[in-house]
Amino acid sequence: MRIALGMPELDRLLGGGIVVGSVMLLAGDPGIGKSTLLLQAAARIANGGEKVLYVSGEESGAQVRMRASRIGASAPGLLFAGETNVESVVALLESERPKLVIIDSIQTLYLESTASGAGSVAQVRDCAQVLLGWAKTSGVPLFLAGHVTKDGNIAGPRVLEHMVDVVLYMDGDEMGSYRILRCTKNRFGSTNDVALLEMRGDGLAEVNDPSAALIAERQRAVPGSAVIVTLEGTRPLLSEVQALTNMSAFTPPRRTANGMDFNRMAMVSAVLSRRAKLSLGNQDIMVNVPGGLKVNEPAGDLGLALAMASSYLDVPLDPDTVFLGEVGLNGEIRRIPQVERRLAEAVRHGFKTAVIPKNSASQLSESPGLRIVGVDSLREAMAECGLGRAARES
Repeated sequence: MRIALGMPELDRLLGGGIVVGSVMLLAGDPGIGKSTLLLQAAARIANGGEKVLYVSGEESGAQVRMRASRIGASAPGLLFAGETNVESVVALLESERPKLVIIDSIQTLYLESTASGAGSVAQVRDCAQVLLGWAKTSGVPLFLAGHVTKDGNIAGPRVLEHMVDVVLYMDGDEMGSYRILRCTKNRFGSTNDVALLEMRGDGLAEVNDPSAALIAERQRAVPGSAVIVTLEGTRPLLSEVQALTNMSAFTPPRRTANGMDFNRMAMVSAVLSRRAKLSLGNQDIMVNVPGGLKVNEPAGDLGLALAMASSYLDVPLDPDTVFLGEVGLNGEIRRIPQVERRLAEAVRHGFKTAVIPKNSASQLSESPGLRIVGVDSLREAMAECGLGRAARES
């Protein structure tokens, strides 16, 4: 049996809603929006006439009430408890018997029988074990909020992720408005899926068409801009890759990557210098993926390479073309997975042409609805985009 939260994107990410008796972990950096999302979810259930208990060891009742008022998450059935002792929390749960429980956060709880401070590995593990046992026995679903360390791992023991039924990660640029919610574990549904949320003044709003949102503000026909289709789990997302090259005043030149792996950017720039004969050795190179999306797969290499070449040569790329492909060290364009799904997303948003690896183009089972240009090498891709002649003249 599942309980729908009334938030379509979050329900989809969870596989159709919350399974009764399940324990879910929502992790993310401080201030990213975990408490806001959990409070909104609690209010949706409470507005349906159910009782929801929100336990916070980080904020007072007045602070939570202010947030609830700001985002419109006040409801008669939404109860608050400022408690950090697990035994007291369990006693409260037994007396109230809510429909949903939210613990914000697991790092603030402590068990008196465990001889260490709150937030320690032992305390996090033991407190989670007590709450897990109660949830499974009572059949009441439970949400745990958790912090992450500097390297992005959930603070506390790794076993915490194995104990819970669902693990959700929230990330994004704190200065930006978009948040990416990723499902990395789900015993009751699919994993490696994502939802895009937008932080607004009245809370987190679901973005029903992430691709449209991510490319909505791009400028057309400007040098240094390319559109790629990346996969977040099983979901294809259109994204803009921006690159800027400029004569460096430093030795060595500066390299900056925001939203893309720095080592991958360095590799692609080296391939451009050696195989495409672009003199990037004395250039500062800045790469940016707007919207807070992080592109970690090699399928974005071709778009990244052509964006850098476009900026260096000051020649814009066709704004109605998407670029897909992995770039090898010899300058070859290698095939990528699930190309048909990516092309279908590009067609849905009105793109007319796709530059893809020739091996991937030969394996298409049917016409995807846009002009396909298959390329074997980076130099061939540059020639197809009108950058080859400019490179020879530079």
